[in-house]
Amino acid sequence: MEKKRALGRGLQALIPDIKPEVDLNLGADIKTEIATDATEFIVLLNTADIKPGRYQPRSAFNQDKLQELILSIKEQGVVQPVLARKRGTGYELIAGERRLRAVKSLGIEKIPAIIRDVDDANAMEIALIENIQREELNPIEEAKAYQRLAREFGFTQERIAQSVGKDRTSVTNLLRLLNLPAKIQGFILDGFLAMGHARALLSVLDARRQMKICEKIIKKGLSVREAERMVKPHSAIRKTSAYRTADPHLRNIEEDLQQVLGTRVRVQHGKKRGKVVIEYLSPADLERVIGIIKR
Repeated sequence: MEKKRALGRGLQALIPDIKPEVDLNLGADIKTEIATDATEFIVLLNTADIKPGRYQPRSAFNQDKLQELILSIKEQGVVQPVLARKRGTGYELIAGERRLRAVKSLGIEKIPAIIRDVDDANAMEIALIENIQREELNPIEEAKAYQRLAREFGFTQERIAQSVGKDRTSVTNLLRLLNLPAKIQGFILDGFLAMGHARALLSVLDARRQMKICEKIIKKGLSVREAERMVKPHSAIRKTSAYRTADPHLRNIEEDLQQVLGTRVRVQHGKKRGKVVIEYLSPADLERVIGIIKR
């Protein structure tokens, strides 16, 4: 069986490795336009004419890596053009914000750019894929990008998963991070908590208890395994066993539903009829659960 590609269509399909026949070292004053095909081309743009991308998923940029890029461009020029689209009298950046920032910091006025005509949804998809493939997104940034694709462009979780080359469960788990209190999300953004810590905290339904456990994890520098052991007594999944039916078949059904829906589920079975109780943490979490059920 052919292996599934790591990133949907792949960044290479979205931003091809174009090798123009002119020197793209920005020390030269080149104004040549290089045709690539009928729909896109490379041109040297004035950096002042390029606006930041509205769909840039990253909110923070590593300053050490940015400085390395600045030194590299100073020595070698820009190896890969940025990607932009025409907007009004100027251009909007789609991918390559670090390169644009580096060039501006060097006081260079022009940057090579591929000009592509794409709609908003495709622009966001490209920006997201570029950052994921370069492993530069924090889990919260990635989750918020998925949320925007769903809310603004009607992407289902299945379509998001296909676009970025991940399974739907991974997309669901990332979106669940947005149910955590804003302060905890901030700790994840700042790198104080890993994805494993966040998943452990999600098994605790009470927000105040989540916050207390979170503070202990950070203060004591607990590993993910240690955090999982800490939340175990407070885990919603563990607590439900006290009032579930003794029927092992129904218990398995409950556990399967919890894994699929990512929330606490109870199956109450009578002699002739029963009911399934699904809990949710917020209106946004309810929408997420309904979205999974509709599929």
